[in-house]
Amino acid sequence: MLVGFETSDDAAVYALDDETALLLTVDFFTPIVDDPYDFGRITAANALSDVYAMGGRPLTAMNLLAFPCSLDPGIVVEVLRGGADVVRAAGAVVVGGHTIDDDEPKFGLSVMGTVHPSKVVRNVGAVPGDALVLTKPIGTGVMGTALKRGLETEDTAREVIESMAALNRGASEAMVEVGVHACTDVTGFGLLGHLHEMLTGSDCAARLDSAAVPVFDRVREHALAGVVPGRTADVIEYVRPFTAWRGGDDVGWRIMCDPQTSGGLLMSVSPELTGPLVAALTARGAGAAIIGSVTEGPAGTITVD
Repeated sequence: MLVGFETSDDAAVYALDDETALLLTVDFFTPIVDDPYDFGRITAANALSDVYAMGGRPLTAMNLLAFPCSLDPGIVVEVLRGGADVVRAAGAVVVGGHTIDDDEPKFGLSVMGTVHPSKVVRNVGAVPGDALVLTKPIGTGVMGTALKRGLETEDTAREVIESMAALNRGASEAMVEVGVHACTDVTGFGLLGHLHEMLTGSDCAARLDSAAVPVFDRVREHALAGVVPGRTADVIEYVRPFTAWRGGDDVGWRIMCDPQTSGGLLMSVSPELTGPLVAALTARGAGAAIIGSVTEGPAGTITVD
């Protein structure tokens, strides 16, 4: 076992030999959109992201399906079809899975991938002076809540849905090509929570430019009106002790701590490679926002300007 859960890495890493290591991860959740096909796509992209965050290539996926038996079988078919289409786009294959009868629908995947043991990209290893690069806008939790409350439709939120369903494959390939010190994907603990994990394991701090963080349209107005996931308050309380907030208002807290679904990759890269990384990301159609820098300071602490 090369990587376990000691530093909250995105996947476990188990070495088979000197040339190959397995990446193992699993993720599932309840529907965040009404369309079953989109739900399947988003769930698959989210699960596959853990492999991409560690610089690996996904090979197989197994479905985890919990649905009430009374549900229209056609809906289940669409969920599985959406997941399979995204797995196929990743160059991997669905090899089976498991289903149970459950009153509350849930779907996810257990994913296995490979990586060279010496080329694993971990969420630790950031160095003071590094630039922090984010590949997708944040705000999926806010927009998902707005959808549930009828304040958005799946048409008006299409940009967000497509972002969640988009693979981090190109971003991962760019990262591996150029070389970064550390990487993680931004999911349930929000941008600040996942950055804190990276910094704690790297024994350094960071400064973020809140104005540089990409945010989906209408997220701020929804957050201002209190349209946020129920878990946001828990994330805010989690990050407060290690975060110095010097810019913006409480709405900024809600956005920076917004729990993400299938978010982008957050990379820590040396200054001289920042330009090449941005170019490689852009060439692959991935976002490339420089949102701050790694600094010296108490491990895990974040200053937001």
